[in-house]
Amino acid sequence: FLKAIAPLLENNHPPPDLCEFFCKHCRERPRSMVVIEVFTPVVQRILKHNMDFGKCPRLRLFTQEYILALNELNAGMEVVKKFIHSMHGPTGQCPHPRVLPNLVAVCLAAIYSCYEEFINSRDNSPSLKEIRNGCQQQCDRKPNLPLRLIHTSPDLVSQEATLTESRLKPVIVTSNEIHVEVERNNTANQKMTANVGNDSEPNLIDCLMVSPTCSTMSIELSAQADRILGCYVEILKMLSDYDDWRPALASLLQPIPFPKEALAHEKFTKELKYVIQRFAEDPRQEVHSCLLSVRAGKDGWFQLYSPGGVACDDDGELFASMVHILMGSCYKTKKFLLSLAENKLGPCMLLALRGNQTMVEILCLMLEYNIIDNNDTQLQIISTLESTDVGKRMYEQLCDRQRELKELQRKGGPTRLTLPSKSTDADLARLLSSGSFGNLENLSLAFTNVTSACAEHLIKLPSLKQLNLWSTQFGDAGLRLLSEHLTMLQVLNLCETPVTDAGLLALSSMKSLCSLNMNSTKLSADTYEDLKVFL
Repeated sequence: FLKAIAPLLENNHPPPDLCEFFCKHCRERPRSMVVIEVFTPVVQRILKHNMDFGKCPRLRLFTQEYILALNELNAGMEVVKKFIHSMHGPTGQCPHPRVLPNLVAVCLAAIYSCYEEFINSRDNSPSLKEIRNGCQQQCDRKPNLPLRLIHTSPDLVSQEATLTESRLKPVIVTSNEIHVEVERNNTANQKMTANVGNDSEPNLIDCLMVSPTCSTMSIELSAQADRILGCYVEILKMLSDYDDWRPALASLLQPIPFPKEALAHEKFTKELKYVIQRFAEDPRQEVHSCLLSVRAGKDGWFQLYSPGGVACDDDGELFASMVHILMGSCYKTKKFLLSLAENKLGPCMLLALRGNQTMVEILCLMLEYNIIDNNDTQLQIISTLESTDVGKRMYEQLCDRQRELKELQRKGGPTRLTLPSKSTDADLARLLSSGSFGNLENLSLAFTNVTSACAEHLIKLPSLKQLNLWSTQFGDAGLRLLSEHLTMLQVLNLCETPVTDAGLLALSSMKSLCSLNMNSTKLSADTYEDLKVFL
């Protein structure tokens, strides 16, 4: 029968009832040749052309059961891996834009199903089946109650009963693997409500704090749920290995789409760590920027996998990698350093003490940008830096730069300066190291070969008010530095430079800027309207 209807499905998705039949076949006979010969082209068509699993949930369930059936074959995950590769294609760019979002949707639903029993026991929320069938709305359910998850233990249960005889007894809901204790008080809910953040734009200082609300949960899955979890986390790891899929995957995993029961499950976070590492290693900003949370008060992957986070299982290696990549593209470098100093200074110092070069650089930058106000803390950072060879060397370089900076900023020198055409970053650095430029107000680098690298020298000019970068290679990274440090800048010429919207938006914080030339840049109409509001 299945082989007979195969031709009818070549250009059409199977109807819901047929999907149910296919799911049953995959569950009961996963090693059947029908799974490979008949179902494979059907699933391939679904992944390539389906636009919304929300309207066709049974298509997603069928795809989910099909992949689990592949995993039951002798080669297991190797078969699944070959299937994923066939969906991507042999080239470096997948020709089907719907494949990745559909695969991720299947993975997220499958992972959620592994923890559905715990979630339903906790908050009495609709199950996936109820959501699919639309038989009960959220508003009809009881209000959420706080919970504690503990391992199944008869002695522990009897002990709990003895301890609570003199007060209102909690309701114990028995699950296959755990007991869920629902405490009947609203104190926790009131605290949670009071601490909810607003919907303003992300603030790095606020975003660094972690709320390990689910770190006390102890999750034990059944053997079947464990197999499902292992299969679909492995698929997410496969997806993160494709360079062209990684930006979209990072976007689909922000904000964090997994239930907190999954984030409290050590096995899940340990396996998912591979995906986060891939994001942290990717130099593209659209990838690694997704490590941060989307708004203040919401945890992101950076918070979860940093020391003190519920998913951190190492000595800070992943944290150091994330900090290293984020420092290179962070919208507000000083703000990012301030957030680290306020919330993660201890881990930074410990990693620096162990010779981690990224953290040594972070501590040096904190001193250089005057992030630390407390004198004792400054001395402790200096002692930490002097405890290792790499720290001692970088601290000596910092001291040399500070001496040069004092000489550079000493009052005197010209008020106007123009570099010859074809000058480079090195030429500018040599010029500025030759004397005092504390009086310099007007600097023209027009038609030179300077790049964003020269911004490190420009930010040392305290009196600079006019800067001409016409027809240079000065880009977004340089603009971010200028926006933080040149608070007195009034005139900026960026005509015919490679700056983009990402860098130009940083200029919105420069309140003293009154003239900005962006002719012949990649400025978009939306960014132009945004800048008009601030400038």
